Amino acid sequence: MLPTRGYAAKGPTAPLEPFDFERRDPGPRDVLIEILYCGICHSDIHQARDEWGGAIFPMVPGHEIVGRVTRVGPEVKRFTVGDLAGVGCFVDSCRTCESCQAGLEQYCEGHITWTYNGTEKDGKTPTYGGYSTQIVVDENYTLKIPTNLPLPNVAPLLCAGITTYSPLKHFKVGSGQRIAVVGLGGLGHMAVKLAASMGAEVVVLSTSKIKEQDARRLGAQDFVVSLDPKNLDALANRFDFILDTVSAPHDVNAYLNLLRRDGVLALVGAPPKPMAIQAFSLILKRRTLAGSVIGGIRETQEMLNYCAQQNIGSDVEVIPIQQVNEAYERTIKGDVRYRFVIDMKTL
Repeated sequence: MLPTRGYAAKGPTAPLEPFDFERRDPGPRDVLIEILYCGICHSDIHQARDEWGGAIFPMVPGHEIVGRVTRVGPEVKRFTVGDLAGVGCFVDSCRTCESCQAGLEQYCEGHITWTYNGTEKDGKTPTYGGYSTQIVVDENYTLKIPTNLPLPNVAPLLCAGITTYSPLKHFKVGSGQRIAVVGLGGLGHMAVKLAASMGAEVVVLSTSKIKEQDARRLGAQDFVVSLDPKNLDALANRFDFILDTVSAPHDVNAYLNLLRRDGVLALVGAPPKPMAIQAFSLILKRRTLAGSVIGGIRETQEMLNYCAQQNIGSDVEVIPIQQVNEAYERTIKGDVRYRFVIDMKTL
């Protein structure tokens, strides 16, 4: 077993604090990764505070992980010692269900092993995430990290990047389409960058006027303050696709009404309370309300390669791990442009 240092929440109301635990020794197809940077996702906060239920404590959050390979098992073929490597939201899946066979492991119908707040395939051994010094992962669930982007800016791509890339690709967003991004946070700012790079005309819908300059810098052609209903009324029936990245409670019907006939609104934010959907928001224009979550290993690697080609990284604020609790509070307040990333050498 490998002694490992990390930061953990001991309970839903407890701050994160230093925590020592053990990782398994690398098996024949495993790689051992020294973690260099780990992003802070809003879902880390939801789970560390048990806002979604089912939390396993003590919890070491973190699923936006980049690092360097320090050991490989004898059967590993894709990585060698010294390679850059990444780990996203899951580290294993059942591998045999229809979704896994299709390369869509994020929708595994058997047992998916989340990077943290989950269990290994035995259903008992808890998993610990990237707020730690090292991690052991099967090479088939490990990503190759591009070398032309700064590593702190790559880390959030393992969640925020793929969470927005996957629905944009699935719904074939591209040139000639008008799309809206609801919310300009960790997810939203990546959605704007990616959609703009794909040739779409992008409008940001935000409650915060002060983010307009950033939205345009990131690639948006227009910016609308969504707090004023008149502003939204002027956009009725305008968009082909809307990506809703907001994780706070909000009225999704106001955005559904902005879709053209046969338009799609895809949810990637996860508000803590159920949404009320008005039937007429959908049926009068044959609109679709959809959802999407992260991506499979193949698509995540595709996203990383795409971002390397397009020179797209996340806008980040790098912090020492000793500031993680402060970063959680600032994330809740929207006081970050646009993702906190922990420099793990501070641990």
